[in-house]
Amino acid sequence: MKSYTEPTLGIVVLAAGFSSRLGYPKALATVCGKNLLTRTIQVLAPFSPTKILVIVPTAAARYRIGISAGTATFASNRRRASGLSSSVRLGIHLSRYSSAVMLLPVDLVHLSEADIGRLIARWRGSRRRVAARRIGTGAGTPLIVPRWLYASAAQLTGDEGLREVIRRLPPSALSLIDMPSAITDVDTPKDLERARRHRHR
Repeated sequence: MKSYTEPTLGIVVLAAGFSSRLGYPKALATVCGKNLLTRTIQVLAPFSPTKILVIVPTAAARYRIGISAGTATFASNRRRASGLSSSVRLGIHLSRYSSAVMLLPVDLVHLSEADIGRLIARWRGSRRRVAARRIGTGAGTPLIVPRWLYASAAQLTGDEGLREVIRRLPPSALSLIDMPSAITDVDTPKDLERARRHRHR
């Protein structure tokens, strides 16, 4: 009798960017007294039986403050100057034994547990497909990459991440859902100020 192994999902938070438009690391930007990395991990933790992997710059001791050792592990991206793809490659490489990997940036300031739960449920219902947030007729982050795409991810270069790889897939390979809480990200000081006002309402 064959034993059945439940498919595993790795979760990777991309937090190694330069945040040049904001002026300091997005992960450390605070909204209502909590930085974006801490908030993101708290939203994701209920869905991760293993530690969440956070891709960070080198010399990123500040990123670890307030993060429970039981919820996250950190990996330094020494090649971050080569673009977002370097963080995606590293995250997938370190999660390569998982059946699939969820990738998301650290700056989705309103991200909710409900939307993450719906995304994971969509992937579990069709594990060969890329489950992703719907943006128009295409896919955006957060997204869940099945194992058969890991080799393509390993070839990524530049600052596009997985965008072009996903764009070339047939519609039958995608499973898209609306994720209202993932619409707002933080790129500039004005974005951050708007997010802070929203959270105070």
